Amino acid sequence: MSVLDRLTDVPGVAPGPGYSHAVVTTGRLAFVSGQVSKDEHGELVGPGDLAAQTERSLLNLHAVLRELGADWPDVARFTWYVTDASQVQVIRDVRDRLIRPALGDRPNPASSLVQVAALFDPAFLIEVEAVVALP
Repeated sequence: MSVLDRLTDVPGVAPGPGYSHAVVTTGRLAFVSGQVSKDEHGELVGPGDLAAQTERSLLNLHAVLRELGADWPDVARFTWYVTDASQVQVIRDVRDRLIRPALGDRPNPASSLVQVAALFDPAFLIEVEAVVALP
């Protein structure tokens, strides 16, 4: 069984707004490829709408987690690739709406957000990947 310990308070380091500074895990890990806002037919969901694309990307990621026998509390780390980092609050709001209920009183996973010039298709505004401690 995997165990995740989340480090959120570090002396001399500002608290992370909605993420853990580090996560320690034991057990097997899964490295989930970046998920984008494609529906089950491969069509773009939410053209030009970061909130809609974030939601669909996370729903796709959640489907992969469930197939692995995992859920949001098992995510050790997110990496977000976005074309406009100034919109980070939109991403945080969708993330928290979708994953916070499953986490309960546990802190969010470790997280990095990287602004990129473009993703593999310019219609996509966000891609999210995860490292998961398998239960």
